[in-house]
Amino acid sequence: MSTKGSKKRRQSSFKVICSKLSYCRAEILEPLLELAIEIAREGREGRRIGTMFTIGDAEAVMAWSRPLILNPLEGHPRNLRQITSNELWGTIKELAQLDGAFVVSDDGTFLAAGRYLDANAANVEVAFGLGSRHIAAASISFATNAVAIVVSESSIVRVFEHGALVAEIIPELWLLSRHETALRGHIRRDEQHELAIVTGAETDSE
Repeated sequence: MSTKGSKKRRQSSFKVICSKLSYCRAEILEPLLELAIEIAREGREGRRIGTMFTIGDAEAVMAWSRPLILNPLEGHPRNLRQITSNELWGTIKELAQLDGAFVVSDDGTFLAAGRYLDANAANVEVAFGLGSRHIAAASISFATNAVAIVVSESSIVRVFEHGALVAEIIPELWLLSRHETALRGHIRRDEQHELAIVTGAETDSE
């Protein structure tokens, strides 16, 4: 079984998340979720790490944010900064140890890393227990048309749109008994890939 084939099968589990979003390009969102899950599972240098991605409406996200560091992705060929580029993933995993968010365009190009999101949090409500990274994700998704993906240090991946939590991905099934999910809704278990996806209270017909 090839690694590439395994990734494609795993990404097919994310279609339910795409269906919950007002606008979704599955060919961009699904590999980005896969990358987020790999970061959640692997961590870096023996420790769990948290990070955030915004996808879409990149011009507005850049306007609602500022750099914490000089942009390490600037100046590199666009094709090497595409989410579909296997060479990119190792670089993103290393940069994920830095503070700040990644900004990804509608076509899956990584534009920036290490961005501090300035969007106002007054209009969003985040479940008790979720920290500043989740508040920033909810806020930027409210202020812009971007989708925000958060990798928490507890290894759960969460997806925000329009200021609200849309879905949670638990990248190891055993974590279901260890961590409280922020959403109350339908849980889909993918036994083959040892992950679970939680979506909102409104379930689909599948």
